[in-house]
Amino acid sequence: MSKKESTFFGMLLSLLVITLVSGFALGFVNDLTIEPKAKAKLEKKINALKLVLPAFDNNPVEDVKMVTSDKVSDSVEIYPAYSKNEFVGAAVIGSTDKGFSGLVKLMVGFKPNGDIENVVVLEQKETPGLGTKMTEDKFLNQFKGINISDFKLAVKKDGGDVDALTGATISSRAFCDATQMAYDAFIKNNSSLIELKH
Repeated sequence: MSKKESTFFGMLLSLLVITLVSGFALGFVNDLTIEPKAKAKLEKKINALKLVLPAFDNNPVEDVKMVTSDKVSDSVEIYPAYSKNEFVGAAVIGSTDKGFSGLVKLMVGFKPNGDIENVVVLEQKETPGLGTKMTEDKFLNQFKGINISDFKLAVKKDGGDVDALTGATISSRAFCDATQMAYDAFIKNNSSLIELKH
């Protein structure tokens, strides 16, 4: 009986030591990677801003405006763009959790009049080969140059103007929801962005 107890306590002690060492190692590795992860995320955001905005000479990341929306619990990020102190557009992060696999997050670039300059998909976990095609130019090009005020931002199956991805109607609807959210935030804050002038 005492041999079984000592073996049990020995195994318990070994397990405790392994767990502590693993925990400290994971914490240490996490601390080492926090800064590179943040830097990579910022670089991705800066590259997306260059893709969705007209030419600008300010730093939209420094000029970011956080606004509230009734559609999300977090603040919505708006990145105003200026060229020679003139407002040339803004990039807005739109998101929805109505994708087939959850979160769909976009950066939508708008000209001052509300026309879409371009859209970049920042995050999505949709079905490979179906919903993931939302990142392809063939799908994205239908949004360039449109103004949502005279474009029905819904898939054709729902009476809208958007050609849905084949076999991925839910993903297409989520894309439309995120784009609509971005547009609503842009329109609501457009006049204050014009006044901000860098």
